Amino acid sequence: MGVEIVLKYFPDITEEQKEQFGQLENLYKDWNQKINVVSRKDIDELYLRHVLHSLGIAKIQQFLPGSEILDVGTGGGFPGIPLAILFPATHFTLVDSIGKKIKVVEEVVEGLGITNITPINSRVEDISTALKVTNAQFDFIVSRAVAAMPTFTHWVKGKIKKESIHERRNGILYLKGGDLSEELKDYRTAQIFDLPNFFEEEFFETKKVVYLPQKFKG
Repeated sequence: MGVEIVLKYFPDITEEQKEQFGQLENLYKDWNQKINVVSRKDIDELYLRHVLHSLGIAKIQQFLPGSEILDVGTGGGFPGIPLAILFPATHFTLVDSIGKKIKVVEEVVEGLGITNITPINSRVEDISTALKVTNAQFDFIVSRAVAAMPTFTHWVKGKIKKESIHERRNGILYLKGGDLSEELKDYRTAQIFDLPNFFEEEFFETKKVVYLPQKFKG
């Protein structure tokens, strides 16, 4: 299962985007041999388990040109890299505390010739220092199940811009799986979007995007 699965759900992408999505497999296979960031099984199903899963966020929220997105705990670049390909006029900051993972992100970004990604090797709590700015803030914060929601909201506190340019209020878009009732019980404003409503493959059966608007409790 290759890049065709992306085209199945995002048929209107440009030729350049098709090419960039198409290059991902070889770039990750090459780098995975040097630095193991994705399991072998996942490499074989890269487009399903990583690329399309990341793009689930785009089924919930289209990012406007000029907006700023932070990907926390990006690992090898997910969901940030696929989203940056899909939204070339939006800027993405990809942060991970593990240096070898950010090294892979840097190399993949360079290999794709992408200019709308800033990879940062840092803890998210120290992102302002790493970016050399006073108070780094973003329109949306995206991530893929790096921590339970209470921990995650603590990490990103104060990093979401107050002024929204999108119709949906700024906040967190979090890829999660399974039963979230216990984890989200204190977040009354949380909205859960089931990915099987957008993707028919069995892999997505329990996968969700959780949207937490800015004024979350936590």
